[in-house]
Amino acid sequence: MDQFGLDFDLTPERRVFTVSEIAAEIRSVLGGEFGSIWVSGEISGLKLAASGHYYFTLKDRDAQLRAVAYRSAHRYWKIKPADGMAVNARGRIDLYEARGDLQFQVDLLEPQGLGALQLAFEQLKKKLAAEGLFDTGRKRPLPRFPRRIGIVTSPKGAAIADMIHVLTRRFPGLHIRLYPALVQGEGSVEEVCRGIAYFSRTQWPDVVIVGRGGGSLEDLWTFNEEAVARAIAACSVPVISAVGHETDVTIADFVADLRAPTPSAAAELAVAVTLADLLRRIERDRAKAAQSVRYRLALLDRRLRQQGIGRALGLLHRRIGRDLQRVDEFDYRLRDRIRAAIERGERARRVLEVRVRRFDVRPRLAANRRRLDAAHNIAVQSMRTQLLQRRARLDRVATKLEQLSPLRILDRGYAVVSNAAGIVTDPAQAPPGSPIRVRVARGSLDAVVKPSLPEA
Repeated sequence: MDQFGLDFDLTPERRVFTVSEIAAEIRSVLGGEFGSIWVSGEISGLKLAASGHYYFTLKDRDAQLRAVAYRSAHRYWKIKPADGMAVNARGRIDLYEARGDLQFQVDLLEPQGLGALQLAFEQLKKKLAAEGLFDTGRKRPLPRFPRRIGIVTSPKGAAIADMIHVLTRRFPGLHIRLYPALVQGEGSVEEVCRGIAYFSRTQWPDVVIVGRGGGSLEDLWTFNEEAVARAIAACSVPVISAVGHETDVTIADFVADLRAPTPSAAAELAVAVTLADLLRRIERDRAKAAQSVRYRLALLDRRLRQQGIGRALGLLHRRIGRDLQRVDEFDYRLRDRIRAAIERGERARRVLEVRVRRFDVRPRLAANRRRLDAAHNIAVQSMRTQLLQRRARLDRVATKLEQLSPLRILDRGYAVVSNAAGIVTDPAQAPPGSPIRVRVARGSLDAVVKPSLPEA
């Protein structure tokens, strides 16, 4: 009791905490003071538990801090942690009550020095390359004449307008189907993958173009995601990657069957042969085929003509031979008749001589003999004249036929010039540079027309 008669107990009241209560208090204090902080350090003792959580230690030269990254947090990281990696970790200080350990609960991890996105790019690139997704042996060639083009991109960007403009200009009437998809931000990876899977499942297009216009590394990151890369690799039709500008490179470029520097270039690569080029090629091939047919017909015509002339000459020679044979037969027959007439005359002369010896009729016999000789001479001369006239007539006909023969003209040094259109009779029918065939007496020559030299 004090001097005023009041009774006070100044002994402080003792409060007893349970372990759980003090752990909760510590946890509350730490959470309030260190609810969201960044800690720099080096990863050590990294372990990935069956639960999917990462356990590791952040340390520097003088201290270390236990850390944990739950599966729900690190599934969205762009990088994969590794021992010895210097990082900046964002999270909060927490107390693990079961062991009374202080730990750093990590929500986000970034590498020090090299940017997080760039490191993630290199890690995924290395991983997919090791699996063979970049091998040239698995790249498929694009169809030479595609009829249907599938495009996975944003329907609002400039990329789709550029691609449609190029495709319709190069090959009017081409079938184009757009699968609209976000190309950056939340949900873009899923939509791009669905678009690729749609075209792969339906196999409607002959080739698929996947891409977007230019942007920063963050803007293009959708096409650096592993899910998009595997969707491209699994597509059942050839895929062209057309992401950003010429200097932009993404994982999709390595996995795709062909990488285009820009969306417009992708459209040009998809339709390598324009409709105008195709029509010109068809017309050129048609003209070449027609020229070849005309040349072949001309050769056949000339061959038939030559065969016809040769046959006609053969028939003519056989006819002349038969006529000459008949003349020879007439000649033999005439000679036999003359010989018989002479023999009859001789017999008659001998009879007359006998009669002359009996009767003196020698003057009359002499006169008859002279008349007989004269008649014989006249008959022989007449037959010879007829034979000579017939032979001369046959010789003239044969000579005329020989002179009219084209082969006879060739024997005198002349030649017959022809091309695919037929016999050339005018220089305008064989312009310089065109092929010709020159027929000579004993064969033919192939030649090309050269420009005429100016006359002196």
